[in-house]
Amino acid sequence: MSNKALFAQRRDGRVVALQYLYAWSLNIPENLVEDLTTFFTQMESEKPREHFAFGEELIHGVITNVDEIDGRIRGLAQNWDFDRIAKIDLAILRLAIFEMIHRKDIPPVVSINEAIDLSKQFSNADAKRFINGILDKLKDQVGRDSRKIT
Repeated sequence: MSNKALFAQRRDGRVVALQYLYAWSLNIPENLVEDLTTFFTQMESEKPREHFAFGEELIHGVITNVDEIDGRIRGLAQNWDFDRIAKIDLAILRLAIFEMIHRKDIPPVVSINEAIDLSKQFSNADAKRFINGILDKLKDQVGRDSRKIT
């Protein structure tokens, strides 16, 4: 697979992960496996579930680590009431923070840029500044080169 095709597939994965995590934050399902099956069955009209494997990895990673991730957000979002963060922005932050902390195969600046792009597509005009501010603070705390894979 070419780099361009891989980039496009990862972008598609991030979009479906964002969509799922947003819905998940509004209504946490009793059975995650069944809910994901239903979700990806609906997506299969566009592309097969395997195409979204990266997104599914992100979904599981965020949900597994949501308490840690939310703790990071609370610590970084000074002067912001956590419960007042827009659910779509929270989903974007959770996704990017999971990548920055747990995915050493993705440089932190890539995760930040992808989060900003997602905010431009799915949130309001002011969201990108808020999201960039939070993620930029985290970038300085992750303890690795923000432009390299480790």
